[in-house]
Amino acid sequence: MPAPRLLMWDIDGTLVHTGGVAKLAYAEAFTALTGVAWRRMPDTAGRTDLDLAAEAFTTHGVSDYEPYLEEFFLRYAAAFTARRHLIPELGKVLPGVAGVLAGLVGHAHVTQTLVTGNIPAVAVDKLAALGLGAGLDLDIGGYGRHDTVRAALVRQCRERAEAKYGRRFAPADILVIGDTVHDVAGALANGVTAVGVASGRTGAAELTAAGAQIVLTDLADVEPVVRLLAGTGHVTEPRHRADRRRRPALEVSG
Repeated sequence: MPAPRLLMWDIDGTLVHTGGVAKLAYAEAFTALTGVAWRRMPDTAGRTDLDLAAEAFTTHGVSDYEPYLEEFFLRYAAAFTARRHLIPELGKVLPGVAGVLAGLVGHAHVTQTLVTGNIPAVAVDKLAALGLGAGLDLDIGGYGRHDTVRAALVRQCRERAEAKYGRRFAPADILVIGDTVHDVAGALANGVTAVGVASGRTGAAELTAAGAQIVLTDLADVEPVVRLLAGTGHVTEPRHRADRRRRPALEVSG
């Protein structure tokens, strides 16, 4: 059997689009808590909810925001859940995602989880609303409530996984899979493998320049993507790029 492998999935722009439901929930929670009219949502790409909330409060004139955060996230989660029914209409699962997630479940050496900027309750709602989440170990994930920097979430996820499963995952066998340069930076800061997916607003060239060892156009070619992420096959399709000079451990046969 291949070495144990830990896959840390980003959600937004990598697995799904949710059609702006989070922005609606943010606005409702913020105004209900502070009484301040909502003006705009910060740029969300690749950032954690803790980071976003800090910017949202300060740009709306609430500089002493720390006392508000716990209640804000509770209200945000509730507001998001109340709108979860909108996601199938406004959002979508990105091409190949369902097949890749399901295909990886068949590999006993692979553990799948999340490293996402979302708080846990919203992460679960986003996946469940679109029929995803089965096969992911959500207990060991890294979530955006716990730090402003994604690198910390990667570290926390690795620690939880190794504690739960009682084994070490080699750096080459820990893959952080996401669509932004923040995902790539989080992986590189921890010395693990960055897999960039150009399915969001960040193009393949930018993900490559950020240092991603593997860049995928998308996840649509299900079988080769599963082999790549499981570490059981070479990358042969032109839509996939593997930097074998930087990460030779990803050159696998099969």
